[in-house]
Amino acid sequence: MLKVREEFLRGADALAGRLTELSDCFYRNPELGLKEEKTSSAMRALLKEAGFVVEAGIAGMPTAFRATLGAGRPAVAILAEMDALPGIGHACGHNIAGTASIGAGAALAMALSGPLKPGQGTLMVLGTPAEELGKGKIEMIKAGVFDDIDAAMMVHGSSKRKVVKHFLGLVRLNFTFHGRSSHASAYPEEGINALDAVILLFNSVGLLRQQLRGDVRVHGIITDGGKAPNIIPERASASFYVRAKDLTELASVRERVINCARGAASATGCTLEAVEAGDLNAPMKINMAFADVYRRSLKELGLAEATEAAEKNVGSSDIGNVSQVIPTIHPHVPIRDGINIHTHEFADATITPDGHRALIEGVKALGLTAIELLFNPEAMEAVKKDFKTGD
Repeated sequence: MLKVREEFLRGADALAGRLTELSDCFYRNPELGLKEEKTSSAMRALLKEAGFVVEAGIAGMPTAFRATLGAGRPAVAILAEMDALPGIGHACGHNIAGTASIGAGAALAMALSGPLKPGQGTLMVLGTPAEELGKGKIEMIKAGVFDDIDAAMMVHGSSKRKVVKHFLGLVRLNFTFHGRSSHASAYPEEGINALDAVILLFNSVGLLRQQLRGDVRVHGIITDGGKAPNIIPERASASFYVRAKDLTELASVRERVINCARGAASATGCTLEAVEAGDLNAPMKINMAFADVYRRSLKELGLAEATEAAEKNVGSSDIGNVSQVIPTIHPHVPIRDGINIHTHEFADATITPDGHRALIEGVKALGLTAIELLFNPEAMEAVKKDFKTGD
């Protein structure tokens, strides 16, 4: 295994210039979820060149793909995200995350051409689109893409180096209130004000927050507030995200927020449409044995983990859904202190020397971790055991 690791690291260094150029190209040409045609095509081309068998358009999504090297078990998957955000491009750093995954795959292909015997193990790189929509990996789970995979991983750009990172479960709720229009000055008594119901909903949720658990997040926006000040709005709507670190609490808070909307409708005389938008994003199931394998990779690279708590500054992602079905990790590679995701500053930092360094760190840490899982049965068994016994 030592020789394989050395070969891999040499391959990663040889690919560094090409990978940073590719990441920068993705930054300059950001593509939204399910529209990542050029990004997906470039990723597939590199992996095919490296020797992977590549299948495009899996799970009913044209930009999703599966690249396979070897056969049999254990089967290890590296996940490549690719979509950008509207208006602010790669402000979540998927140009770094996705490129790190395909870079790890390509460098591993150089090192594994001999040691990975037919039927003795499989390395996959999965192109997972539409993370920002909370969709791509969920569709792949439904299509059975993860059924025969033993472990999955990826890295994500951040301000800190973190091996374990929590994600909250997420439910998306859309509320539409229906009232009755009328002239707001001449005949106000004839109207039923749907916007009043939306405002009451926000006030109710604001009061509800006083009684919510510390990990719970509820936040929303008004998506329709009427047409003109002199017309009592007959229709108004709002969109809310409800988050919690476990599914039981998530279901409880979801119902309480819906009850706030029901109460607002009842108080104002409106009717209510409440719709759950898209699939639930599950919370992250933490696998400490898997995290320890990644930590050993960092140690080999001479890198120290930050001490910041894993539950600090948490969001949600469809990676949580993957973690509920197979062992999964989602470590963070540091670009630099003081920058936060979903900002123009973060996007711009991905194409700096700091961003390039984070990218290559991700390539090497992912690859070294994959090698240990493929060739160390005890490590893989520990990861599987942790998954079975963990919360």
